[in-house]
Amino acid sequence: MEEDKVMPTEVEELEPKEEIVDSPVEDNIIDEAEEVEEADESDDVADAVEEIAETKSEDKDSLEVEFVEDDEGNRRIKPMLDYESISNTADIEVPPLLIDQVIGHEESVETIKKAAKQRRNVLLIGDPGVGKSMLAKGMAELLPPEVLQDVLVYPNPEDSNYPLIRTVPAGQGKKIVKANKANAKSGDEKKMMITMFVTAAIFVLGLMYQRIFEAIIAALLVIFISMQIKPRVSNSAPKLLVNNGDKRFAPFMDATGAHAGALLGDVRHDPYQSGGLGTPAHERVESGMIHKAHKGVLYIDEIGTMSMKTQQELLSAMQEKKYAITGQSENSSGAMVRSQAVPCDFVLVASGNIQVLEGMHIAMRSRIRGYGYEVFMKDYMEDTEENRRKLVQFVAQEVKNDGRIPHFATDALDEIILEAKRRAGRKNALTLRLRELGGLVRSSGDVAIEEGADLVTAEHVVTAKKFARTLEQQIVDRSIIQRKEYSVFHSSGGKIGMVNGLAVMGDRSGIVMPIAAEMAPANSKNEGKIIVTGKLGEIALDSVQNVSAIIKKYTQVDISNHDIHVQFLQSYDGVEGDSASVSITAAVISAVEGIPIDQSVALTGSLSVRGDVMPIGGATAKIEAAAEAGIKKVLLPKSNMDDVMLEKKYEDMIEIIPIETIEDVLENILINGSKKERLIKKMREISGAVTSKVSTDSMALSNPSHN
Repeated sequence: MEEDKVMPTEVEELEPKEEIVDSPVEDNIIDEAEEVEEADESDDVADAVEEIAETKSEDKDSLEVEFVEDDEGNRRIKPMLDYESISNTADIEVPPLLIDQVIGHEESVETIKKAAKQRRNVLLIGDPGVGKSMLAKGMAELLPPEVLQDVLVYPNPEDSNYPLIRTVPAGQGKKIVKANKANAKSGDEKKMMITMFVTAAIFVLGLMYQRIFEAIIAALLVIFISMQIKPRVSNSAPKLLVNNGDKRFAPFMDATGAHAGALLGDVRHDPYQSGGLGTPAHERVESGMIHKAHKGVLYIDEIGTMSMKTQQELLSAMQEKKYAITGQSENSSGAMVRSQAVPCDFVLVASGNIQVLEGMHIAMRSRIRGYGYEVFMKDYMEDTEENRRKLVQFVAQEVKNDGRIPHFATDALDEIILEAKRRAGRKNALTLRLRELGGLVRSSGDVAIEEGADLVTAEHVVTAKKFARTLEQQIVDRSIIQRKEYSVFHSSGGKIGMVNGLAVMGDRSGIVMPIAAEMAPANSKNEGKIIVTGKLGEIALDSVQNVSAIIKKYTQVDISNHDIHVQFLQSYDGVEGDSASVSITAAVISAVEGIPIDQSVALTGSLSVRGDVMPIGGATAKIEAAAEAGIKKVLLPKSNMDDVMLEKKYEDMIEIIPIETIEDVLENILINGSKKERLIKKMREISGAVTSKVSTDSMALSNPSHN
């Protein structure tokens, strides 16, 4: 299933669907029908299928949005849940562990629990905002108890550029450093007392022998020498490299976007490398996130954006479970220093979208596959009562984590659940892109605070939607205004070869995409061709080529001596997807037959070469865009009808007409007249002849002759 997309804005990719999609429910229906047929061969199998389908339809556990009228006659959403004793989100208990706060990813959570128990690496792949980082943090809480360690770095008396590493139980490192600092302080105090005594003696001798100037010079020299002399205990004092003394759980380090020095450790540059003024090498050693994540979790999002060299070093650290620290810059004095190997036995949790795999080091992914798990995280969950309750828990979590917004009343929770259905973009589903839904929760809370309300209500959520619009939605709104001003598309009247298509910008912002078609004599003497303009992507271009088969079949017009020009108007950012194939076909047939198209109708749908209308993505966003543009009707694939979740303000603005074939499309979009009647009649005759031939061939195959 594809949808027209305005590029280059990244667009959510929907799972492709074939022309005929067999759902588990349909499979069960056919299976049970076969059982009925076996039990009684005299029964009509078709009737059995129909009867079982009706039974399955009644038993199907799907929740639909229902509306009721209140005492004042206003149409309101029927409560999405039986809230029982819950009056607002303050009555909902939030689980203490992060892993129990993950919503809708039960399979992923189970995998994470297994990985945590056995300390396995994990690769999480999914869309932004579905909970990858939350799963990684939750894994740190689940890791089996380990003896955490502090890491100390000591000077090496034999080679100052090779500092020594020592590990001690967590909490002991700070005590050791504190004790060494106390000893160093005591030595400094003794040195200061001796310096003061010697300086005073010099001044006394200078006064006795009337040599004041020489005494001052001698005193300054003594002070300078004293500054250069450092107590031995000070030079040998260790530095606390990794401190785990205050850790309750295994450490969790988010290394997303970290450069090599921050990730792998570094040695600071020392501008004073001579004359005794320089900082000791061990004092300049800085631990990396791989060392701080020792016995814990190292999380890296978009790991494919890391350089290959850094990924190789990270892979070495994973294999050896220790990694020496050296200066990352060749031009720094830190490059001369290399410490002993520092422990870094961490669990790697890497994540990203599906494209991130292209940038991953092949050995890195191989190691994760061999010593861990790969998890693909879904972006929606089934719309059931249990999952709706999970969404309510999510809202309570967001309120608690934010700490600045009021709790949500039950009618506000209903609006959030309804919005989750809309954003899922498919029937009987709830979105799992909860980071974006959390943005709406916080915006609703801000609106309630501004109005001085104690609770967030449904009205606050509806108001917040206006302020929480994405950039794409704002751009679309402005684009619609501009296109109306310059008459790029029309919402009334009739035009030959001109159709109002629908597309999606971003992830859920619809836009009207006018498409024009014209037939002209071919430039080539050999054959005509289809010429398309409008920066189309590969899928969109392929769908245009498929249109020619339908035109030849149903119009029976010889177009070999003509060129067909198709233009996507004002598609400056390009178009990708095949959901415009229905619109293109309607425009071309209109141009070929000379029949005007009703401009108050917009349409969307993918078209097979057989003329069947296939499902598309972004149905709700496209319909709402048409309504905003003043369109009165939208032709939508029948299989997408259950995906439509319009906001209340659009319900009375537009009529939705389901379509299954190209005949349905032309019947509803071409303006009535004798030409239209002849075309529809001709198309039905062609379809009938094809159906009759298929039936005859099927009977011949089922009843072969015996010689």
